[in-house]
Amino acid sequence: MDGISFSVKEKEVFGLVGPDGAGKTTLIRMLCGLIKPSGGTAAILGHDLIKDINRIKNEIGYLSQKFSLYADLSIDENIEFFAELHGVKNFKSRRNELLEFTRLEKFRHFLAGKLSGGMKQKLALACTLIHRPKIIFLDEPTTGVDPVSRRDFWKILSELHNEGVTIIISTPYMDEAERFNTIAMMNYGKLLMNDSPAAIKAGMNTQVLEIVTSELRDSYKFITENSANEVQLFGDRIDIAVSNDDDITKIENLLKSGNITVKDKRIKPVSLENVFIHVLKEQ
Repeated sequence: MDGISFSVKEKEVFGLVGPDGAGKTTLIRMLCGLIKPSGGTAAILGHDLIKDINRIKNEIGYLSQKFSLYADLSIDENIEFFAELHGVKNFKSRRNELLEFTRLEKFRHFLAGKLSGGMKQKLALACTLIHRPKIIFLDEPTTGVDPVSRRDFWKILSELHNEGVTIIISTPYMDEAERFNTIAMMNYGKLLMNDSPAAIKAGMNTQVLEIVTSELRDSYKFITENSANEVQLFGDRIDIAVSNDDDITKIENLLKSGNITVKDKRIKPVSLENVFIHVLKEQ
């Protein structure tokens, strides 16, 4: 970590966003007391991270990036184990509540190792919530999960947020970051930006001309070499930052001069993905 400083408001969804190697997992593990910081200070729920770590652990929940529950235990047995680990007495009603909440009730006797990726994450979340934590830390919970399960997982997190649980979550997916109240964009252990999604996008102060051409990479190279506008390549499309109608006209004339056939185009708002790449280029 390199001089990272931020605060999280009570009952908000706070996102750590960045690519693999950005430092998201390391930061979450530090805040959960799993890695000792080499310097600096931090407070969780008003408690010092170093001095009061045992007290902190009783009030937070942590869902790791990799599935770390017991494959040879059933869903019921895994939740029971975590209840005992956190000293939760009379846990059965809470377990039933969580099974209903995560839509796992009819699978409760299945072995954890036999579950799908999405169901494993739901089980891990149920285990994380058994002791009613005030803050939950989720480390890339939807990575490798199918789209349907991913959507269902976010519905569950939305319900948790409505119940007043503070959620700190990391993700490499910029579309998920749109759901957060506040975003901390990270790269190589550094904090690049820290604000709401709307404020971060507004800071770029441009629109985007998105085009699709038959010779995508040649088109990207031509535009980059002949225009001062910022150009970004995304899969089968090219995004060009434009400020006004005159800017758009200049780009269109440039494309014609290069004999570039545009198959599709549209003007769209700046995305978080656009902003992130813009910030990386500036640095």
